[in-house]
Amino acid sequence: MSAPAAPPDIADIEAAAARLAGHAAVTPLLEWAELDARTGARVLIKPETLQRTGSFKFRGAFNKIASLREGPRPPGAVVAYSSGNHAQGVAAAAAMAGLAAVIVMPADAPAIKIAGTRARGAEVVLYDRYREEREAVAEALAAERGAALIRPYDDPDVIAGQGTVGDEIAGQAAALGVALDAVLIPCGGGGLTAGCALALAARSPATRVYSVEPAGFDDTARSLAAQRRLANEPGARSFCDALLADRPGELTFAVNRRLLAGGLAVDDAETAAAMAYAFRSLKLVVEPGGAVALAAVLAGKIDCRGRNVAVVLSGGNVDPVTFCRALQDV
Repeated sequence: MSAPAAPPDIADIEAAAARLAGHAAVTPLLEWAELDARTGARVLIKPETLQRTGSFKFRGAFNKIASLREGPRPPGAVVAYSSGNHAQGVAAAAAMAGLAAVIVMPADAPAIKIAGTRARGAEVVLYDRYREEREAVAEALAAERGAALIRPYDDPDVIAGQGTVGDEIAGQAAALGVALDAVLIPCGGGGLTAGCALALAARSPATRVYSVEPAGFDDTARSLAAQRRLANEPGARSFCDALLADRPGELTFAVNRRLLAGGLAVDDAETAAAMAYAFRSLKLVVEPGGAVALAAVLAGKIDCRGRNVAVVLSGGNVDPVTFCRALQDV
């Protein structure tokens, strides 16, 4: 039996940043006077909506594939499973590396994400997320095709790639002369949260890091409280398709349990309100899962008054119908 993978450290995140240089966007850290006035805080927004493929997921996918290509047995193909953002990140990174990509996606994934994955040259295999296990489908395909499996979050290279978001936040805030009190991060399986927590622990150790999840899928928050991994209740529903992991990742939770200050949850109505606010006031298009951290700030899930707070908008790949409904329902 192989030993469990060790989590990455700041050196791994720095190596990931070097690999990503010239390939991934260094997204800005933005501020709006209107948002500061509304919250009574200084709120800095990290819009990974502007990242290549429309989400932070490209960072981890590219770093993993680049790491594999540096190894003794570079793969000829990769397989991944994802509701859409990791799918597009892997598809894009594989195409850049000249590798074939097969992506296992839920049949009810947003059409824009399925189309975006196919447009980047990947083969898409659909499955029923309520009756089939995506990991099992992907593992069988990887074995059948002799491909490398690129997991969406429970992988040290993927976590290190996502950690470059936190590394950039720390550097950009310092350049602005801002000492960050807190950083809020959307959380599904926990890869982005864990990577950012690792980077911030090294670069800005006084900053408190919080995960934010959809209500009903707040497995990380509940697991933090219980100090052990807990699953979500079967049958839970949310329109935050990017954050519907069954439970925290084993590797990601080992990091998050040690480094996070806590976990927050927002309901779909609060998320829709944040999407509408981002569109109307910040002029940014944010998908449901990408908007939960902003929703937590706007809904007062954490007291931000008089504090310096960074918020990650993790993705902008939203189906037009879903987006229009969010704007109309507020």
